[in-house]
Amino acid sequence: MNNQLSPLIKAYEERILGQTTNLRLLLAAILSGGHVLIEGVPGTGKTQMVRTLSNLIGGEFNRIQFTPDLLPSDITGSTIFNMKENTFQTVKGPIFANIVLADEINRTPAKTQAALLEAMEEKQVTIQGETYPLPDVFFVVATQNPIEFEGTYPLPEAQQDRFLFKLTIDFPELEEETAVLKQVLGRWNTDESTDAVLDLAGFRAIQEEMEAITISDDILSYIMQIVRKTRDSESIRFGASTRAAIAIAKTAKAWAYLLERDYVTPDDVKVVAKPALRHRIQITPQMELEGVGLDQIIEELVGQVTVPR
Repeated sequence: MNNQLSPLIKAYEERILGQTTNLRLLLAAILSGGHVLIEGVPGTGKTQMVRTLSNLIGGEFNRIQFTPDLLPSDITGSTIFNMKENTFQTVKGPIFANIVLADEINRTPAKTQAALLEAMEEKQVTIQGETYPLPDVFFVVATQNPIEFEGTYPLPEAQQDRFLFKLTIDFPELEEETAVLKQVLGRWNTDESTDAVLDLAGFRAIQEEMEAITISDDILSYIMQIVRKTRDSESIRFGASTRAAIAIAKTAKAWAYLLERDYVTPDDVKVVAKPALRHRIQITPQMELEGVGLDQIIEELVGQVTVPR
């Protein structure tokens, strides 16, 4: 299969170093029409990762810094009275962009979080009773800081379920981190030097082409067995929903496309299962006390399911 994303992937990996898997998972998510929750310590390049993706596909990028005093209208927009023209005017908020970075989403109260999540689900915004559609290519990436929880408003499990993936950003390896340092000291200005590799129309065409990826009944059964295994495991308090199975199936097709295949394999499912499940299940207090990680439990569960031929 001819992968039209190869130039984009190459350019992306040249600009964002040390996060190859996460970059491709981010691409798989936007190809699948979903949204992503990213958890990582400050200073690991989360904002640059998202901004660069927007530049590469020729999209409009907006960043919203979530704070305790942020209002829903600060995201969606509002209606103001224009005294000069003696009319009411609608001012659209920063949500009207192709790629929106919701930075530190857990810093704002539930009412404001809900305004963003509603736009993600409905792909439209209502301002003073008037409904406005969001762009065809619409992708929200929300970030959370995992090391500082004082004064935060954690996303409820039902709202986390709205995100297709949860990615964790770790520090890069020594060689990669050194390369990042050289890149910055060499005055590599990503905002100015990142040219679009695709336009939005071309990206939409790729999304439609991806629909032709074949996913067999055996693979669908494999996905369902993994999801149902999360509900039967003694290590897990709350298992994954049907939405998790849909997320795995959609993103497995996208991952196959990135690898230039027109069919999904069990290996594709294994790659996307972890980011698709880690925010949708809760491990038992006993497992937490024993220090068992969520990713480790998911790996073990996936390993217990018989792989189809």
